[in-house]
Amino acid sequence: MATPSLLLFIDRSLFARRVKDNRPVEQKDPGWKLFGKVPLREGPVKDPKRIQKEYETKSGRAGPGNPTSPRHGVRKNLDFEPLSTTALILEDRPANLPAKPAEEAQKHRQQYEEMVAQAKKRELKEAQKRKKQLEDRCKLEESIGTAAQIWNQEILPNWSTTCTSRRVRDLWWQGIPPSVRGKVWSLAVGNELNITHELYDICLSRAKEKWRTTPAPSLEAEDAGSSDRESSLELIKLDISRTFPHLCIFQQGGPYHDVLHSILGAYTCYRPDVGYVQGMSFIAAVLILNLDTADAFIAFANLLNKPCQMAFFRVDHSLMLTYFAAFEVFFEENLPKLFAHFQKNNLTPDIYLIDWIFTLYSKSLPLDLACRVWDVFCRDHEEFLFRTGLGLLRLYQDVLTPMDFIHMAQFLTRLPDLIPADQLFQHITAIHMTSRNRKWAQVLQALQKDPERCSPVPKR
Repeated sequence: MATPSLLLFIDRSLFARRVKDNRPVEQKDPGWKLFGKVPLREGPVKDPKRIQKEYETKSGRAGPGNPTSPRHGVRKNLDFEPLSTTALILEDRPANLPAKPAEEAQKHRQQYEEMVAQAKKRELKEAQKRKKQLEDRCKLEESIGTAAQIWNQEILPNWSTTCTSRRVRDLWWQGIPPSVRGKVWSLAVGNELNITHELYDICLSRAKEKWRTTPAPSLEAEDAGSSDRESSLELIKLDISRTFPHLCIFQQGGPYHDVLHSILGAYTCYRPDVGYVQGMSFIAAVLILNLDTADAFIAFANLLNKPCQMAFFRVDHSLMLTYFAAFEVFFEENLPKLFAHFQKNNLTPDIYLIDWIFTLYSKSLPLDLACRVWDVFCRDHEEFLFRTGLGLLRLYQDVLTPMDFIHMAQFLTRLPDLIPADQLFQHITAIHMTSRNRKWAQVLQALQKDPERCSPVPKR
């Protein structure tokens, strides 16, 4: 009888071991830790719907009269709402540890309440700041829309009779709405050269033909230059990649790469005596963002035909020196202390003005602010370029005064990324472009007759 019992015990043990070994593998799937595998936690899996229901019940967001909905969590105002930092819970010690003394517990509770109060105050301040920013943005958008309506319905249809009125000049100073900016620029710059769309197509065809027949330039050729200005067609490619690189729209493969390349190439064929000069790409790029291609080319060619731009892009040293000398006259008139500081450190205008004038501030200032400067420049012409330079110096005179030559030059050739437009234009407004009852044009003309008063040779 003992033998059958022993066999039965052995069979049961083997059967039990088989059942244990044959359990589904998926229950033994390993989890992960940083250095190796660990089994997954065993425990009941909660239903997601049940978890959501428990959360809503605890937070009081669901109920018979307050069913959950996608719009339920939308805040109706920007008033304070506690965040995670103010949802801290003051816990007592665990049961397996000695209880806190009454004085210590009271101290901790007081510290907790102070911490929560500070967090609430900080978050309320941030919420109020966000609310104000939202209100300001809404007001700005509303004012831009109203201004665009005025320009479209009242000013542009009657341009010849309204463009010089006081009301239009005030609106102009406040900034032209982006939707009408291109039209206003075209009208303000004009087309004294009488360039047509057909002429642009002819110049572009000639540029494309030149690209097909001209070999790629070497660095030596770029440094040495060439008597044939049309050879700069290929040099354009080397400069386009450096035009507003943060926008990524003018670089190879970008939506405006070919457009920018076409306008610059067409211009080198239209004005082979000028060719392509570094800085032109920024001017053309700003026009492309606001005008159609052919209209951008027309405005580009007419802008560069202005006396100041032509003097700089043709590197007319004597005329450039005259402009710098005129700038210094108004610099000393408006900012005498900063002017004396610049003189003491031998910081001449050519060190920082050349880049500003060559690119019409489009490289030196944030793009939206540069467009506002362009708005008034198209109306007031070259005088406003130098007035803007004086406005920048006035804006940062407290920053520049303690600096030496190197730090001033570095600061002015790389201005801050964030420049408040309203503050800059307030400082520009404070600049008076009269010196001894002479205006800009009169001072410039007088200096042209007396070249000995001009600054040293500009550095380029």
